[in-house]
Amino acid sequence: MTRYISIILVILTVYTAGCAHKSAMASSAAQKSPSSSRDRETPPLPKSQKTSDGKNETRGFTDKDLDVLYEEVDAGVVHVADPIAPLNRALFHFNDKVYFWVLKPVAKGYRYLVPTPVRTGVKNFFYNLITPVRLANCVLQGKFRSAGVEIQRFVLNSTAGMLGFADLAQNNPDLIAGEEDLGQTFGSYGVGNGFYIVWPFLGPSTLRDTVGMAGDLFLNPVNYVRPAEASLGITAYEKVNTTSFHIGDYEAIKEASLDPYSAIRDAYIQYRQKKIKE
Repeated sequence: MTRYISIILVILTVYTAGCAHKSAMASSAAQKSPSSSRDRETPPLPKSQKTSDGKNETRGFTDKDLDVLYEEVDAGVVHVADPIAPLNRALFHFNDKVYFWVLKPVAKGYRYLVPTPVRTGVKNFFYNLITPVRLANCVLQGKFRSAGVEIQRFVLNSTAGMLGFADLAQNNPDLIAGEEDLGQTFGSYGVGNGFYIVWPFLGPSTLRDTVGMAGDLFLNPVNYVRPAEASLGITAYEKVNTTSFHIGDYEAIKEASLDPYSAIRDAYIQYRQKKIKE
């Protein structure tokens, strides 16, 4: 019985982390001057806080960032059907409570205990580990140059970069990687969003992106770790580590929005459309 309870707790951590991370990625569409694609998804945030290693680490969006976000949303480039809005809003409210009651306290404690360089190394390691997902989708989209970049990055970071903990490839402008997934691949083929979905714990998505997310699971090496508890534990740790870089993003959007549900929905759709066009 104890074993099954522990598995449920790990699953809760994994999926609540996914919800917060998607909100952070959606809001990153507002950033204008990144040095790389990865920088766009972990934008610099202004509120300075002391980390456990004594260095300042910034958190929170500026008013200018949020203004740009809403300008892009108001442009109305892409709209998505939301036929199950009442259910989606209920699930949004549920995810909101889980974030504030479970994920945020865990991520804040982790950020306090673990120095920024260590957390950055962990983030680099997992980014390198899921190279198969990006590589396969580069090929499926006909982005063969990008596929070559992914291979070169993987070889360099897995060897000289100590299994990817050091992202040596980021110092080479010719080895800047993008973000590719099966949902983007479907979008590049002309498959529409379908309709908007808010999944419990997982957060914002669409019918197309939900199918794509399921497909990408087969290319993630972590999902093949056995026993299953170990795989879930690794995934949970990765999500908590990622969330530790995004504390404050979701809160900033909520505070600046009259309707946070609509703001995150529209920002997510614009973000996904932008990624498909890249």
